[in-house]
Amino acid sequence: MTAALTARSVQKRFGAAVALSNAALTLERGEVHALVGANGCGKSTLSKIIAGTVQRDSGDIVVNGAPLVLSSPAEAEANGISLFYQELSLIPQMSVEDNIFLGREPRNGAGFVDRKALAKKADALLQRFAPVAGRGLNSKARVSDLSPDQRQIVEIVKVLARDPDVVIFDEATAALDHRQVELFFRIIGEMKDKGVSFLFISHRLAEVFAVCDRITVMRNGESVDDFVTAETDMDTVVRAMVGDIAHDLDPAPSTDFTSASARLVVQGARGQRLQDVSFSLRPGEILGLGGLQGQGQSILLQSLFGAEPLTGGRVLIEGRPVVVRTPRAAVRHGFGYVSGDRGRDSALQGRSIFENMAIAEWVAERRRLVWPGRLQARLSEIAQSLNTKYPSLDAPIDALSGGNQQKVFIARWLATNPVVLLLDDPTKGIDLAAKADFFRLVRNLAAAGAAVLFYSSEDAELIGLCHRVLVFNSGRIVAELERAELTSFNLTGAAYGSAA
Repeated sequence: MTAALTARSVQKRFGAAVALSNAALTLERGEVHALVGANGCGKSTLSKIIAGTVQRDSGDIVVNGAPLVLSSPAEAEANGISLFYQELSLIPQMSVEDNIFLGREPRNGAGFVDRKALAKKADALLQRFAPVAGRGLNSKARVSDLSPDQRQIVEIVKVLARDPDVVIFDEATAALDHRQVELFFRIIGEMKDKGVSFLFISHRLAEVFAVCDRITVMRNGESVDDFVTAETDMDTVVRAMVGDIAHDLDPAPSTDFTSASARLVVQGARGQRLQDVSFSLRPGEILGLGGLQGQGQSILLQSLFGAEPLTGGRVLIEGRPVVVRTPRAAVRHGFGYVSGDRGRDSALQGRSIFENMAIAEWVAERRRLVWPGRLQARLSEIAQSLNTKYPSLDAPIDALSGGNQQKVFIARWLATNPVVLLLDDPTKGIDLAAKADFFRLVRNLAAAGAAVLFYSSEDAELIGLCHRVLVFNSGRIVAELERAELTSFNLTGAAYGSAA
């Protein structure tokens, strides 16, 4: 029998970055097929190529035995392929029914949208999730008024409304509770029995083993292994995902921090995608935040810096409870924050290097009058100690490379003597030499007594830099790995919920 979909030797570059070098899989009719791999392995890129939202550079996509070049999502849908996007594609200001049938609204004889037919079809689809949908989810509800799990249900319904032959679910269960997941899996089983095929991406290996028939493992843009689910186990899949990963950093030495008083204590923190997060951080310690991307690590750092609200829990600095509702308050409580998204979160675009360095001290000390000469001398000394390459402090920040910009933003916080330094995937987009400089700097700061909370989307960075790592999944800490346990296998296993 002809496969529902085959991908062969698919390659894709984004500029100099290789997203896919040799991606391949075969999806049979009436099969639920898992696509798994560590951060950045290419799962979502391959899914988007199959769904026509990203164009491949080379390789073949074969649907029902016919090679296709899918140049748009509409063309993919015309060939029976529908994708659930990891980043929800709903329009918040519109109703549930309008989102579900956007661009495919039923029309009456005069060519106008048939609102009665639209509501009837939407209600019939939503009825399948009625036992677990919660209050307020109906066809007339505005999407912006729905909870995260309800929005995810609407996105699922939107995909199923297209009556597809092939469905790609990219982290479709991320915001669902266990009752919603169970019902969702029952619906998948019913559709599978009717011949619908599913490509299933999840950060929970238990879900993969519960619902999938086969598993394809991707690593570094390649498809490296294929398993029949019933004939393998979680450890085997995790080992395939990890492979022989090497890293350039010497591991951080094992150090006993228990004798020092905690500098930062977080107790039961709750908020956007955070559920009961508790931990402590001591002077001189580099505490890592691991797990797959989007599991709450960045939200935690942004919440501690006052950029995202916490709805519950307590934060203590050196034993004193603090309330941080704004970045300004965070700076005054001694937090420093460096983001990997420099353009959005760190850089004052079009302003000078001096202004970009000095802004945190101005906020921390509530300065209204500034004597640039004195401050320039001190900031210049800090920048030189970080081996920052820049023409002058008066040069614009965007004249610098990504690595040197990050050094400027570190210098920004060194000027304030931060109590806790929050690093949010800070090495994004900087070259290997700049990364090495950056990590030496972070280690030196910790050795001098700084307390560092460090998130990275690359396991090798966590292994090489951190004394401990807290692994996140669905907004919770699901594992704590001490120095001796810090391996790629254990990090990946904990991130996916296996018994690694």
